[in-house]
Amino acid sequence: MPMAPAFNAGFALSLSLIMALGAQNAHVIRMGLQGQHVLLTVAVCVVSDVLLIAIGVFGLAQLGGLSPVLKTGLVLGGIVFLVVYGRQAFMRFWAGQATVNALNLGASVGAMSRAQATLAALAFAWLNPHAWLDTAVLIGSASLAWGQPGHAAFGAGAATGSAVWFALLGVSVFWLGQRLNSPAIWRALDGLVALMMWGTAAVLAWGLIHGPA
Repeated sequence: MPMAPAFNAGFALSLSLIMALGAQNAHVIRMGLQGQHVLLTVAVCVVSDVLLIAIGVFGLAQLGGLSPVLKTGLVLGGIVFLVVYGRQAFMRFWAGQATVNALNLGASVGAMSRAQATLAALAFAWLNPHAWLDTAVLIGSASLAWGQPGHAAFGAGAATGSAVWFALLGVSVFWLGQRLNSPAIWRALDGLVALMMWGTAAVLAWGLIHGPA
């Protein structure tokens, strides 16, 4: 089987799944606008996605997907993570005036060490149920349609799509952050992120209680 069609299909599916504004993308955007460990954050996101895709293509897809118990556990963990992170974003939004004053004085607000940035990026990749469902489950399942060795090319295309997306996103928001160094933009982003995180957590909780629509 020709490898190019499988690779291209994996690339397109990966981009279509990852482009939706989710927790991981929002985190990369915030780090980029603040100019904090952008390359490190992008690298962790890419490596994590590649590993998740590999788990899906070479593992979960062959085994029939996640067990219901494991999927429920991931979703519950994701809900807690989204609620906590949403609260942190909301508190930054609520304290916006203090943040603006501090930034105007040249202070570094919310600065992260390299270790903290690495742990934050890992959390958004591995504690986010959407990341598992999109990369490991959906991409892994879709790769089965290409047989062997086409599924490997499909996975490689998906991994490449993830790498391209996060690299472009990180560079773009870093460039934008250098030109729109406005605390008001960061405050608005925090408000949007808080609403998005809590909304996603609510949807996940509704799904657990009532089952899929």
